[in-house]
Amino acid sequence: MAASTDTTAATPSSTLRHASGNILAFFILLLIGVLAFSIRLFSVIKYESVIHEFDPYFNYRVTQFLTKSGVYDFWNWFDDRTWYPLGRVIGGTVYPGLTLTAGTMWKVLQMLNIPLSVETVCVFTAPVFSAFAAWATYLLTKEVKGIGAGLTAAVLLAMVPSYISRSVAGSYDNEAVAIFALIFTFYLYIKTLNTGSLFYATLNSMAYFYMVCSWGGYTFIINLIPMHVLLCIVTGRYSPRLYIAYAPLVVLGTLMAALVPVVGFNAVMTSEHFASFLVFIIIHVVALAYYIKGILSPKMFKVAVTLVVSVGLVVCCAVVAVLIAVVASSPTKGWSGRSLSLLDPTYASKYIPIIASVSEHQPPTWPSYFMDINILAFLVPAGIIACFSPLSDASSFVILYIVMSAYFSGVMVRLMLVFAPAACIMSGIALSEAFDVFTRSIKFYAFQAVDTVSASTVSPQNNVVETDKKEDVLKERPSRKNKKKEKETVEKPLKKSETEKRPLILPVEASAIALFLTVLLGAFYVVHSVWAAAEAYSAPSIVLTSHTRGGLHVFDDFREAYAWLSHNTHVDDKVASWWDYGYQTTAMANRTVIVDNNTWNNTHIATVGTAMSSPEKAAWEIFNSLDVKYVLVVFGGLVGYSSDDINKFLWMVRIGGGVFPHIKEPDYLRDGQYRIDSQATPTMLNSLMYKLSYFRFVETDGGKGYDRVRGTEIGKKHFKLTHFEEVFTTHHWMVRIYKLKPQRNRIRGKTKKSRSSKTSSTKTRTITKKNPWH
Repeated sequence: MAASTDTTAATPSSTLRHASGNILAFFILLLIGVLAFSIRLFSVIKYESVIHEFDPYFNYRVTQFLTKSGVYDFWNWFDDRTWYPLGRVIGGTVYPGLTLTAGTMWKVLQMLNIPLSVETVCVFTAPVFSAFAAWATYLLTKEVKGIGAGLTAAVLLAMVPSYISRSVAGSYDNEAVAIFALIFTFYLYIKTLNTGSLFYATLNSMAYFYMVCSWGGYTFIINLIPMHVLLCIVTGRYSPRLYIAYAPLVVLGTLMAALVPVVGFNAVMTSEHFASFLVFIIIHVVALAYYIKGILSPKMFKVAVTLVVSVGLVVCCAVVAVLIAVVASSPTKGWSGRSLSLLDPTYASKYIPIIASVSEHQPPTWPSYFMDINILAFLVPAGIIACFSPLSDASSFVILYIVMSAYFSGVMVRLMLVFAPAACIMSGIALSEAFDVFTRSIKFYAFQAVDTVSASTVSPQNNVVETDKKEDVLKERPSRKNKKKEKETVEKPLKKSETEKRPLILPVEASAIALFLTVLLGAFYVVHSVWAAAEAYSAPSIVLTSHTRGGLHVFDDFREAYAWLSHNTHVDDKVASWWDYGYQTTAMANRTVIVDNNTWNNTHIATVGTAMSSPEKAAWEIFNSLDVKYVLVVFGGLVGYSSDDINKFLWMVRIGGGVFPHIKEPDYLRDGQYRIDSQATPTMLNSLMYKLSYFRFVETDGGKGYDRVRGTEIGKKHFKLTHFEEVFTTHHWMVRIYKLKPQRNRIRGKTKKSRSSKTSSTKTRTITKKNPWH
């Protein structure tokens, strides 16, 4: 009776404690969301509400078109202001997830009578989705190791510098929403794996569809999940829940992915997706084997397994043969250039220099890991160890996730963004387990001290009774010795099970010191993350700043140049520049460009690279054939801006030489060194890029011509331009704009010598125009 009353009394208190814990977790998640949003606002507070970088300007321009013209016009939009004279079909070549998300947000705000501009919505899309990503990280980690680990992982992701670098206010790029979609897809997969619910499996397919709409990195999902399924099958962990988690994802996810125009039939025709189909066949063979095992006797099961395995091998061989035939017909074996660069880090530098020229496609350095994930790099191994105790399907998935993302982040610095959530999950698990051990140890010794104090206050009568009991025990001891052997056989397994179940208890001093050091380590992480958000990743690339003794200097040359183009050139004029500045020129100056950041046509980019690498007359012929009126170059020699076109010039040479063989990189190097001083080669000194960058440069410092970026005086100081004329140079000489001079009129009948003989010969001679491409 007493036991039953204790149980009924304990149930309401445990329920109340559980409910209060859920409410507390809910409010902590709200604070984490506010933290994730607010830490990304330094760029707006310190500078202004402006779009950052290069690619976001194209996304902003597309979002503007979507909100003005509607979805149907967006799908059919042919943009004639890019890649002149080819143009670009926007609806079929862009991942629409980011654009549709921001457009929907703007539409909802307009319906609620909140008058925000499209630009403002685009600026704050990334901070909003960073909060969503933190909540998705909580859900995923909770499925693996519980609420405590989930909350810790969420707060770590909210502040991790690697994610902040691509999600600050103004960073309107695909990754702004794609990281949330990635984590949420993984959460729904783990949720389906734990519950076996077809409802969550359907939601998982829809989340994968949103990821496909948002970013080309969706191939990481469709390869990582099949790898985990195959790992579970090989290790004997197959279950119906695994089948429900995987089969609907492949069927529904692939069908919906094919609906995205930029993907289309690539969802079933490229090598990035073949692994999912192969594992799809394997899991059906395994499921059939388990089903047959349940309805047949062991003897008949062996016969059936032999038949099923034989038929399965024949089917797999046929499918593999078809895939090999399809893959062999492609020069890249069905893989995209970026995928081949991940599998073979040297592939891009050998065969596709346009991919290798992008800075975010370079491998990271070791200091960049400490910069982007900080102390998480040291906590990840501890989290991996914690996932093995005990090892479940969910914990094995996050282990596979951290291993694969760590490899890809080591190949391409851009994929540090994929590695960061995995590092936060593992670090959250490690910190949660550590806090559990430290606090449990302190509580254990605290309760032990309370029990000791209460025992010391017992009355003397009880002590008399205890002494009497001890005497009785001593009298009965000989009889117990006779039963010693019988008790040993029973007590030993009981003691062994008790020691196994007993939680780890550390000394109180060690627990207190370790707890203090862990909190101190977390404080250091917070300080570093806030510094990275405020200083390292908040400055927009279009507005630069410099701190000197005279104070803060702002370099607004890019917007100054684009404003000049917008106000002083005809609306149909064509502007040539290196592809880095194509999106910004189209979005901010509203002028037609030859190439831009989409980099889909290597030949067109090589044409611009060849023009920049050629002498002035040959470059003029190439640009004139493309109907170019203005040429824009970025130069940082005066103010020390290192990301200028002179530092990118060798990539122009390599890309141009890959298509037009007469451009050779050794012609621009002196003994293998890239130089712009007096030791530079004549080919380098006579190239168009050199002349457009250093024209009149000696006038800035009294005739020296000292380049602050290269740290030397230029080689060719005094020269004139014959086919180009300078029309505008920004205040700090960072952007220079030149206009092509019109072709000179030919004066008929005017000769220097032997007038009569040469006149007759020129009349009969057929003038052949020189091909500017060779």
